Amino acid sequence: MSKRRKNQRAATPSGKRERVRDVFVPRPFEGLTDEPEWIALRELVPAATAPLRLTPALADEYGDRPVTLATVLPMAAPAMSRADGHVLIGLQRHLQSGDVSRDLAESLLCALRTAPGAPVVVPPLPGPGPRLQDILIDGPLEVTLHEGFEFWLVPEAADDPTVQASLERANAAIYPTVGLAAARAAYWCRVPEKAHVRWVLPEGEDAALDALARLGAAGSLTLGEGTKFAGMFRAHGRLAPVWDLPEEAPAGDWEQPVADFAKRYADALAETGPLDAAARRSRQGLLGRQLTLR
Repeated sequence: MSKRRKNQRAATPSGKRERVRDVFVPRPFEGLTDEPEWIALRELVPAATAPLRLTPALADEYGDRPVTLATVLPMAAPAMSRADGHVLIGLQRHLQSGDVSRDLAESLLCALRTAPGAPVVVPPLPGPGPRLQDILIDGPLEVTLHEGFEFWLVPEAADDPTVQASLERANAAIYPTVGLAAARAAYWCRVPEKAHVRWVLPEGEDAALDALARLGAAGSLTLGEGTKFAGMFRAHGRLAPVWDLPEEAPAGDWEQPVADFAKRYADALAETGPLDAAARRSRQGLLGRQLTLR
């Protein structure tokens, strides 16, 4: 192609593509009452749901359609508009921008604009616009854990062999998970050959890390005999410590150890002085045992 024709094509308005600028938001759930729980459902929990409430303006605009937050939807889709009018949005999805809250809000709005039963089309980069904090009535999440993904289905799809085959594949990837009453956003899970407790801490990273460092220096980072402090995840601006546990002990056995640790952690948070030498060494060790989830 000649240089002149290239210049002509570049000057043609129909040939232009609008560029969407992506911006990374390190704490996408900041300001939501249950920020650690949103993070846990996004990163740690395989199968769970929670009802969401739209702001009055959106409810007036789109009607009284039930809306449910789901950890994951079929094929990791961002949203579904079921034939019965129920809207589901998926926290764990393939395509995303740098602002998870904006992605989820756009998914929800696209699903509300979609006729019940029709496929929901969601842009991978939504650009500027409302976020979850703008379109939801905030409050604690009422989380329901599921042993499988049957919550995807409307009753009439239950006997479809294709649907059943897809469900069986998805269900095979689920590991047993139990929410612990001892601490919000703390979950026990059993994976092959071991079990874990994972807890998304509500405090800022620096304060949480200092408190964990003090506990490490004091030798009180574990959950008791047979347990091991395995390290931490960094996820959406918060820390999530992880403990390795004996595989055979059920989830209920860890309620008291987690409650005891939560008390030790709260006491360590309350200490305001500088870290001593042992705690500083502990802090450096903890920094080397963390993995960032993004």
